[in-house]
Amino acid sequence: MADGMARALWERYEPVHDLVYFAPQAHRAAEALGLRGYWMGYFALRAAPLGPVSPAVVTSSFYVFHPARVARALPDAWGYAAPERVLAAREEAMDAALTGLYGPEVTGSAEFTEAADLAWEAAAAADTTGRVLAAANQALERPSRPTARLWQAVTTLREHRGDGHVAVLVGQGLGPVEAMVLKAAAGESDAGFLRETRKWEPGDWTAAGVRLRERGLLAADGSLTDSGVAARAEVEARTDAAAESPWRALGPDRTARLAALLDPLARAVEDSDLLPPGNPVGLPPRSTPVGD
Repeated sequence: MADGMARALWERYEPVHDLVYFAPQAHRAAEALGLRGYWMGYFALRAAPLGPVSPAVVTSSFYVFHPARVARALPDAWGYAAPERVLAAREEAMDAALTGLYGPEVTGSAEFTEAADLAWEAAAAADTTGRVLAAANQALERPSRPTARLWQAVTTLREHRGDGHVAVLVGQGLGPVEAMVLKAAAGESDAGFLRETRKWEPGDWTAAGVRLRERGLLAADGSLTDSGVAARAEVEARTDAAAESPWRALGPDRTARLAALLDPLARAVEDSDLLPPGNPVGLPPRSTPVGD
């Protein structure tokens, strides 16, 4: 497989996946289920493939949230809507979101169906050993509609990469807050937005900065040191390497084809203003071009 393809695909499927967090159809679906507030909807929609899990499971697998943020949403969400209902509503919402954003001419095209099928094949081939969120999403049934099929496939791929990323962070001794401080210092996300949405106290953030300075990764002014830049690059390189199995299975030519098919779909999300500035995804500018 050509170097960089795992990252090139992530840069193109992540925006499509992110519609579940920011598209109005997702918000309306959560409200219709009786889920109270943005965060209850967020945790229920994302965690539903795991079943009616406890806050501890979600805190562990999502990694960057303060336990109190999760505990305010779960397990109460399952009392309003069982995971099976949440999954059905999620599929309907994503069908509506993709159709609304791209238009029926695009979602009904042969190219869109090709993208959905290639993405599904890659997601089905992903090695989910030790990857709880990826495994739970991979086990869901194949949707009949290309819109829902594409979204579910890129979600499995996204969680596969995310599970691997968490494993790398643990291996590098970077806890949830340290990981976010480094991310913000690298200019990928807004520090205040990250801290507040993940519900960490200012003292938690300050203490993480102290630990990173003691490790030589953060300068006194909060910027990355040379060692910090190298550590971030190592985390990203290891994360990309851990995300290669779907693309080895798909092969370089079909992987490049999927990237080309996803490219305009990702750009449409980015141009829609649905993703808020400084959002915690922190997706960098595309580093790996692909041919048509």
